[in-house]
Amino acid sequence: MTRAIIVTGAGGVGKTTISAGLAVAAASRKMRALVLTVDPARRLAGALGLEDLGNEPTEVTALPGLDAAMLDAAASWEAIIDRHAPADAAARLHDNPFFRAIADRFPATQSYAAGEQMSAYIESRFWDIVIIDTPPAGGGIEFYSAPRRMRDLVGGKLLRWLTGAGLPGRRTLYRITARPVLRFTDTILGGQLLEQVAEFLLDLRTIYDGLSARAHTVEGHLAEAETVVVTTTDPTPIREAHRFFTDESVPTPTRLVFNRTLPSDWAHRHPVPDGPDEETRRILRDNLERWGTEVRRQADARSEFAGQFGARIVTVPWLAEAPTDLTALGTMIESAEGWDLDGLLQGPEPGRQPAIDP
Repeated sequence: MTRAIIVTGAGGVGKTTISAGLAVAAASRKMRALVLTVDPARRLAGALGLEDLGNEPTEVTALPGLDAAMLDAAASWEAIIDRHAPADAAARLHDNPFFRAIADRFPATQSYAAGEQMSAYIESRFWDIVIIDTPPAGGGIEFYSAPRRMRDLVGGKLLRWLTGAGLPGRRTLYRITARPVLRFTDTILGGQLLEQVAEFLLDLRTIYDGLSARAHTVEGHLAEAETVVVTTTDPTPIREAHRFFTDESVPTPTRLVFNRTLPSDWAHRHPVPDGPDEETRRILRDNLERWGTEVRRQADARSEFAGQFGARIVTVPWLAEAPTDLTALGTMIESAEGWDLDGLLQGPEPGRQPAIDP
């Protein structure tokens, strides 16, 4: 059975790096691992030492057992349309500019495409573990709500009203009555806008049954996956992290990762070395005091969060430079405190519940 880990949180907190590090840790344990990013910034390839990533998994040759892929939302939606729509409707949707715009630009559709892609990888059972680096849009919450939102879009009351309940009859009626009128109007306006909109809505409605069933399957995989929330102690990421523990639509996260954690011994006063002039010594003392205050603030933020939600807290050390190779990624993850990496990556032993700190 393929295990799934969803790494999520606000943008800019290091989700991509954490995801890559977890995949390296899994492959280092002789697991067949795939890391999938839906981050449009394309940082995952560089972190794994690859020149580029595409929609198909790419082998990381420097570490046997590790593969990586980056979601191509447009290509994924083309596959979804081919899977769920009749052949003639699928061909029209591929060429329709409104479909292209939705597939390429809307975060919710990208999140849903990523969910279908994730599900396909899980169901293939080729990998022992699939790690998903979620998009920054919506703080990652959108990734979980996307299947429901897609069902609501394609099967919603407005679309049903516009297209009618009986599609075959409705399309015939459209061709006989509405289409000529729309063409005439478009001729006056100097384009094909109205006809393309109508064709798009009618064709989109044809995928509802297949998409609805598949969306339920995607939701099942999301519910079974481990959710790892990444944050820093800055106010905005903390607020986003709170949402994952209070939003009922999201499975309760098993770990909350505080990335870029400063060393705890920086909180203690350190003597300023002899030698510099008094002004330089004063600047050094002030800097040490500020860093000490920041360390204590970070510790307080972690304690408050743990006390409020009973979350398992993981601290990933602050690094002067972001890890740029497999060794550094592995070291970063292995040196973090609070993981229980074997339990996270390989799952709990039979009969043992996952450990969550009280």
